[in-house]
Amino acid sequence: MDDHAKATLKRIETPLRLTWAGLWAERAVRAFWPLWTLAISLLAALSFGLQDHLPLEALWAGAVAAAVGLAAALTHGLSRFHRPTRTEALVRLDSRLPGQPLAALRDTQAIGATDPASRAVWAAHLARMAERAKAARPVEPNLKLAARDPFALRYIALTALVMALIFGSIWRLGSMAALAPGGASDIAADGPTWEGWLKPPTYTAKPTLYLNDQTAESLTLPVGTKLQLRLYGEPGSLILSETVSGRTEVPPASDAAQDFTITQSGKLAIDGAGGREWAVSVTPDRAPTIAADGPISRDKGGRFKQKVKGSDDYGITKATVTIALDLAQVDRRFGLALEPEDLAPVVLDLPMPRKGKREEFAVTLVDDLSQSVLANMPVTLTFAAVDAAGQQGNSAPTTAVLPGKRFFDPAAAALIELRRDLLWTRANAPRVVQILRALTHKPEGFFTNRKAFLRLRVAMKRLEADAASLTPALRDEVAEELWQIALLMEEGDLNDARERLKRAQDRLAEAIKRGASPEEIQELMDEMRQAMDDYMDMLAETMEERTPEEQSADGGATMSEDQLQEMLDRLQKLMEEGKTAEAAELLAQIQEMMENMRMVQGDGQGGKGRGSPGQQAMRDLGETLRGQQGLSDDAFRDMQRGRQGEAEGDGQQGEQPGGEKQSLAERQEALRRELERLERQGNLPGKGGDRGEAGRQSLDNARRAMREAEDALRDEDLPGALDRQAEALEALRDGIRDFGEALAQENRQEGQRQAGAEARQDDPEGRDPLGRQTGESLRIGSDDNLLSDKEVYRRAEELLEEIRRRSGDLARPEGERDYLKRLLDLF
Repeated sequence: MDDHAKATLKRIETPLRLTWAGLWAERAVRAFWPLWTLAISLLAALSFGLQDHLPLEALWAGAVAAAVGLAAALTHGLSRFHRPTRTEALVRLDSRLPGQPLAALRDTQAIGATDPASRAVWAAHLARMAERAKAARPVEPNLKLAARDPFALRYIALTALVMALIFGSIWRLGSMAALAPGGASDIAADGPTWEGWLKPPTYTAKPTLYLNDQTAESLTLPVGTKLQLRLYGEPGSLILSETVSGRTEVPPASDAAQDFTITQSGKLAIDGAGGREWAVSVTPDRAPTIAADGPISRDKGGRFKQKVKGSDDYGITKATVTIALDLAQVDRRFGLALEPEDLAPVVLDLPMPRKGKREEFAVTLVDDLSQSVLANMPVTLTFAAVDAAGQQGNSAPTTAVLPGKRFFDPAAAALIELRRDLLWTRANAPRVVQILRALTHKPEGFFTNRKAFLRLRVAMKRLEADAASLTPALRDEVAEELWQIALLMEEGDLNDARERLKRAQDRLAEAIKRGASPEEIQELMDEMRQAMDDYMDMLAETMEERTPEEQSADGGATMSEDQLQEMLDRLQKLMEEGKTAEAAELLAQIQEMMENMRMVQGDGQGGKGRGSPGQQAMRDLGETLRGQQGLSDDAFRDMQRGRQGEAEGDGQQGEQPGGEKQSLAERQEALRRELERLERQGNLPGKGGDRGEAGRQSLDNARRAMREAEDALRDEDLPGALDRQAEALEALRDGIRDFGEALAQENRQEGQRQAGAEARQDDPEGRDPLGRQTGESLRIGSDDNLLSDKEVYRRAEELLEEIRRRSGDLARPEGERDYLKRLLDLF
């Protein structure tokens, strides 16, 4: 070996030693993994205290088997282990280098040793190999054992050891010393003579305590804690005395194994050499508490909502509410005069939180008991909660009127009352038949739905045939039929928009007359607004199909949509203020006007719109788009601040004419109604064309997304509302693009737009101030190469300067200056 090789090997000594150590580790792991797997398993078992629960004979047999297994594993490892040499490490290190330079450095020149030129080549070769050898890095060992341990026994043993160290104690290994001759006396002389473990009940989720580590003179433990105590040494050298278990049959105090449950406060002591004493204070497991968090309320469709809160020291596992009839508060007249039968309480499970702790929880129960005989009756609500220890806590009964579906149609309300009487007791069957006969004697003007009337006659005949011997099954069938008939009469299956509007108005009038709750009034107002929107759509379609002469000869009253919306808003305000008489009078006026109304299709601006109807509609669409964008921004800011519901006092909300700030949901509703008004006016361009139909489809999608966003805002679901608002914005942009292209196409075909004519007078080529061809002012983009026009930049500067001048002119109307400022913000 020449000087190059020696110097190189000296430089790579560190990588070589690390690779050599890796070979040792690799071969030791492969040879001895059964040995350390078995050793770890034994250590885990002993740390868990397995030796304390086995008979002495079984423990000796296990010890012998463990020793034999360890010896066999050691023999197996020694037979398979081969001591790695330095040369093997050098070969492994060289195998990772390109060209194996270390082997080359150890070679000698076989021929040409006397030729100077050959020696020079050989020296250059060695120098190159020495340079490559400088890049040597330690080679990592291959410690993978998957092929040798296909069942992953080593990982199982390691997992068991980790669990033993967490839940057990390494000190339990000392109990094995008692197996050796004289081991007990040695332990008594040299180490701990007793051990104890305190295991609280599982439901408390508290850890096991090692009694030897408790140095305080007092202990505070949950009731039901289990004590495991092991005494080592000569019998009688250590004695247990305690007053915490309350046991009647007590084993000898000197027994080596003492296991019992702590049930009461008292004293715990180990008398003898190295003994200890504690004052134990037991914490009882409190029964859970639960109660209603506020009054019961009515939700849409007759569902009820009840907020509930509860608490427990370790967590509630189940909660229920029992709804029972409060018979003392029932007005015992008419069908309720007789004693009730089969009125079993209703038991409902409360929804429990799926995540988080249940020591303190608040949930909302939402359910629908409209078909129960308890609906709209005085009831008592008793809440119960059960904890993990099986203890139950009950709330004091809460009295309330159980909300249910309200029927405002007089005939439907009468059927529901008769149904309640029938469910109250079967003895009411003859009376129910008699009243049904009276109701159906002269149905004119009382039953507006012929299908409902025929079904009622069939149900009445069926009930009449078995009224004397009515079975519970037949009673339930008739009650279900009466419910379906009442729903048919209340909600109807009307397809005509006028009939739906009339039905919604009648139900609202009846609700005002009967003094319905604000929630019910709001629900009926929403229903009437929806029916009125459908009716307005029908009117708009009808007017489109009629000639101007037919429309002028109509003779009906005229009303703009803005006037109608003002009347509806005034109606809702009167109801919110509790002025039911004025509200009923105004509703009657609206009903009378809707009977013979002829809608005015205007732009809602008193005829002050500029340009053609199509252009005005496009401008209104642009305003709606900007309003929707602003609303989305405000909703996003509210979500960032962690606020839900109505925004408060940041200057971001829109304002009503009276100066009151609107909620996000109200602003979304206003934008949706504005979009519906634009659709009903029929001024949108491209009617009958592909682009126009595509634009109308986009507006339908935007309207649907706005309605869903409105519902989400009312439910305080800001993330969901933002998603729907994004869909609405995208649909509005698509619609504006489609309508713009449709309008541009119409203008090109007609060639009569006033703006186009003026542009041709100013520019022989017929271009507008932006350099576009006339008729394309509403298109997004242009097919022309505007950069090639030398006048584009000059015209753009002139136009921008003119906008700046006009926006600063205080003599101009405020609305025009606001519009110009918005243009400057855009460009």
